[in-house]
Amino acid sequence: MQRVCLKWLAAGLSCLIMASVSWALDAEALRELKSEYERPDEIPYPSDNPYSEQKAQLGKMLFFDPRLSASGSQSCATCHNPSFHWVDGLPQSVGHEHKKLARKSQALLNLAWDELFFWDGRAKSLEEQVIQPIESVEEMGMDMLQLLQTLQSIPGYQSAFAQAFPDQQPAMSKDTMAKALATYVRSIVSGTAPFDRWIAGDDNAISETAKKGFELFNGKANCSACHAEWNFSDGSFHDIGLKTDDPGRARILPNVSSMQHAFKTVGLRNIAERAPYMHNGSLATLADVVAHYNNGFIQRESLSVEIEPLNLSRQEQHALVAFLETLTSQDAPVSLPVLPRK
Repeated sequence: MQRVCLKWLAAGLSCLIMASVSWALDAEALRELKSEYERPDEIPYPSDNPYSEQKAQLGKMLFFDPRLSASGSQSCATCHNPSFHWVDGLPQSVGHEHKKLARKSQALLNLAWDELFFWDGRAKSLEEQVIQPIESVEEMGMDMLQLLQTLQSIPGYQSAFAQAFPDQQPAMSKDTMAKALATYVRSIVSGTAPFDRWIAGDDNAISETAKKGFELFNGKANCSACHAEWNFSDGSFHDIGLKTDDPGRARILPNVSSMQHAFKTVGLRNIAERAPYMHNGSLATLADVVAHYNNGFIQRESLSVEIEPLNLSRQEQHALVAFLETLTSQDAPVSLPVLPRK
């Protein structure tokens, strides 16, 4: 085997026969590690906004309705397009009056399990998060009073709000709009990926290279320090050493030095389909992301204590990317709702 690898290396090729690399964990330790990534059985909904089908259907209509923007041409789905795995595919999103925003759109996947929202964590609930872009002068630029007047003039929305919130008066308000949108967003959950099938016991679901990547992810590369549990996120905020003038979480916590240039740890589900990467879309590929963490970051006082030179070989970096690619699920296409008209 060594002669074969040396022959390939001499020819300028990478020897990627990961099956010949011994697995560092014994069977029991591997089973225990896998158990940390098992998918939850159900979606959590808050007690003050429990799930109902009528509420989710109303939220979906609102999500795809461009009348929620001042221009009448932008909807929530403009920046969070299901065809792009709930982002817009741009390094930085485009807001009201076609102005480029400072940050990339975040994927609306698996947010039901999060506690803080936006890149800087300024929203403490999904109900708060879903309203802010609508009212933001930079994003959708909509006056809430005007929006409510528009929706109240549409019989189909009057009926939908009444069915979704039969015990609330008025049934249509900023609060009920937020609850409907948040209910729909909580229902956006990534499906079963090859990684999940491997976790469940199908040893052939992912490649030997990806298995080595999983070992690196949880070991030498230390990715799991921040990208933890089934959604691969600790829900926290870290300065990862990107070149940026954006203060990030420090806008919310200006007196906490470690929050300077700190941004939320994104979940890694379907990450291979969500390029470009980082809060400013500055890294084009997953290989670029791995290279950044390997030794491409900027040293500064606020740099997360979890970030340090990894000195991964090209072969190891390739294995990490192979593992990340196993987190992509084949999700069902999202059907567009029929929007009510006057």
